[in-house]
Amino acid sequence: MIYIVILIRVNVNCFVTWTVEGENTCRCKLALRMKFEFFIASRYLRAKRKQAVIGVITVISIAGVTAGVASLVIALAINNGFRQDLQERLLGSTSHINLMRTMNDGIQDWRPLMDRLEKQPHVVAAAPIIYEQVLISLGGRARGAVLKGIIPQDERKVSDLLNSVKQGSADALDEPAGRPSAAVPALSDKHALSEAEGNVRPTQENPDLLGEVEQRRAAMPPILLGKDMADELGAKVGSVVLVTSPQGELTPYGMAPKYSRFRVAGIFHSGFYDYDSSWSFIRLSDAQRLFALGDVIQIIEFKIDDIYKAAEIGQELENAAGAGFQTTNWMEQNKPLFHALRLERLVTFITVGLIVFVAALNILISLTMMVMEKNRDIAVLMSMGTRKSQVRKIFIAQGALIGVVGTVLGLVIGYVLSWVGGHYHLFSLSAEVYSIDYVPFAPRVLDGIWVAVIAIGTSLIATIYPSWSAAKILPAEALRYE
Repeated sequence: MIYIVILIRVNVNCFVTWTVEGENTCRCKLALRMKFEFFIASRYLRAKRKQAVIGVITVISIAGVTAGVASLVIALAINNGFRQDLQERLLGSTSHINLMRTMNDGIQDWRPLMDRLEKQPHVVAAAPIIYEQVLISLGGRARGAVLKGIIPQDERKVSDLLNSVKQGSADALDEPAGRPSAAVPALSDKHALSEAEGNVRPTQENPDLLGEVEQRRAAMPPILLGKDMADELGAKVGSVVLVTSPQGELTPYGMAPKYSRFRVAGIFHSGFYDYDSSWSFIRLSDAQRLFALGDVIQIIEFKIDDIYKAAEIGQELENAAGAGFQTTNWMEQNKPLFHALRLERLVTFITVGLIVFVAALNILISLTMMVMEKNRDIAVLMSMGTRKSQVRKIFIAQGALIGVVGTVLGLVIGYVLSWVGGHYHLFSLSAEVYSIDYVPFAPRVLDGIWVAVIAIGTSLIATIYPSWSAAKILPAEALRYE
């Protein structure tokens, strides 16, 4: 069989190929729209059987780039998903800015102050708050908790946490009309305590005792517990828990802790472990009575229209409130968390990016072997007038083709897997460790662009030595013994 390949230059970058097989078969291909270098590069990548090793290395190189790009896209999507999910949960569960006294002596006359600050630019809503650390117990079980005294209608304007009540209802925290000033039952009466706990059963002497216990329980102030806290205490809607405050009162026998009983009116599940395991809500008035604060609050919470300007808006609120006030914002409160996520993102990018570096080494090896295999072909091309710059471009084009094909496949695989993982929540996590109970995926287009640029750039860098070696071939030396 006769096999003849003739290259005729049409323009600087175009050529015609004739292939003749036998006497009566003639076939012609005209590649006027394909650049000369890319045409030769694509032909070289389609290795024949005797060059199977080069073909296998090329496939491995493409697979390496694909794996590296897909891994980077997925890793960055997970990191961004954690950051985005945590930020959404934090901002949905807490306020954007908190205003408090610098001396921590409480805010008096807070109603006119809150009304005035609520009219400041960028402020959407405001709510009065009392925070205290308490001990919540039920039977022989106890748990430390953050007790938050709120006005529900104001709290709903600055936070979405009350909307996550899954059992019971947050409406029980609304102040009833005509409520007496002391709704907390006296705890010095042992009989009342026993009835409040619901441990006394009706007897023949007192058949109405159970009804009285239910009435006393219904009259107790309500409290909302997080799901994980309720599970740990064994509490459910209707249970009675004992809330003990470390801020005691002076008695003839010394300092004694203050405590009060609350009826569990609802259980919320935000999905954020820190809140579900350690937060609880009561009425603002009940908190003021429990901690003997009078008509004083500790913090005014604000919701603003631009969360990324929280520092500037907080400074404006500070100035408007006057001397003796300071503000904190959501970025300051969670700065270590988001800093750790940014550091983790950088380390992940560098570590997983090593896969792309290994793929670039495979490209370097495959192109170097290609130059050694195609030594005579390169000499023939150069003897026919091909410039050294064109020879270099041939092997640069090979590396670019490998990088582009691997990058496109990697981006498709990475984004598809990220979408599936994020949509169906395929991977579960321990909420006690990671604060959320599933692996979030949030792929971004910008991340894909950066990954593609780095992958293709690394592939092009790997072509520098092979292309330089190919351009140094001397046709006379390569064809001396042919």
